[in-house]
Amino acid sequence: MSGTVEVSWFGALCDDDYEQLGVVRDDLLSSWDHCGRLVRRVDELGFDNILLPSGYALGIDTVAFAAAVAPQVRNCRLLVAVRAGETWVPQLARQLATLDSILGGRLTVNIISSEMPGETLEAPARYRRTKETMDALRTLLDGRRLDVSGEFVDVHLDPPRITRGGTCPPFYFGGLSDEARDAAAHGADVYLMWPDTTDELGRTMDDVSARASALGRTVRFGYRVHVVVRDTTQEAREAAGRLISAVDEETGNAIRARSLDSQSTGVRRQAELRGAAAGDGFVEPALWTGIGRARSGCGAAVVGSPAEVLDKLMSYRELGMEAFILSGYPHIDEAERFARLVLPHIPHGPLA
Repeated sequence: MSGTVEVSWFGALCDDDYEQLGVVRDDLLSSWDHCGRLVRRVDELGFDNILLPSGYALGIDTVAFAAAVAPQVRNCRLLVAVRAGETWVPQLARQLATLDSILGGRLTVNIISSEMPGETLEAPARYRRTKETMDALRTLLDGRRLDVSGEFVDVHLDPPRITRGGTCPPFYFGGLSDEARDAAAHGADVYLMWPDTTDELGRTMDDVSARASALGRTVRFGYRVHVVVRDTTQEAREAAGRLISAVDEETGNAIRARSLDSQSTGVRRQAELRGAAAGDGFVEPALWTGIGRARSGCGAAVVGSPAEVLDKLMSYRELGMEAFILSGYPHIDEAERFARLVLPHIPHGPLA
């Protein structure tokens, strides 16, 4: 592991921007104006990458948005989320190669394995589709001919001209189930993890590393977590409490149920983590699970003073994490605080 880590921020294309969770503000809803402003600001603040998530219900398309905003991003990479099976692989390869060209080689790709809108597909089949998609995409984006007759991908053709002689952008991929870990070992470059206890993170990393090694591969590790940083511990905890103060149990359940992956192994684990936390919501020092009461997916935040947040993130680096994908609320405000109070103290840069 190198001495630096990649520090990324969250693009909030999936209507996940609030001042108080569960209280909708029209000016923070996903839109070209709001999300474009967010991405440009994160780029200015010196982050290394920006995750552009995929969400059907909001209507905004991730690849189309990325193409529009890419010329405005001067330094950051873009981590563009795509759902396996949603787009015919040769067309997706052409879209991604075009994005990479616009960005001057600064594209990274987040492969998503969840069901698509309106689809019912059991996990084993979904992850078989994901493996086939990753293999086919990598072949085409490397500029090689694709000849595959698979269960989900049946394609025999040369790569489009724009991909010939190219290099496939890194694939970021997350999922906690056995099938997801196998898929990561099979085809991911960076395995993304949601918050968990330090011991459990270490066990998962060892397991995925062993699965990849058995296939003659290595996988790097990334960590997706929220942050609430303030000048003092007390101020940070007060801000965290205010963030969820408007959410009752019924509202929180409704928010979590809207996600396409609301029944996944990873989401269930986030619920277990909340259940294991102390009365104040902290499951270990600086790791607060209360935020998961009001959102699906990543369900914990690193909360504290600048020194506490820095120490916690650096402890993850010592564990073997090489990439952080952070977020906070509202996203521009928290990105500015983090960039001022913590980012200058982290040795960071894009993953080599």
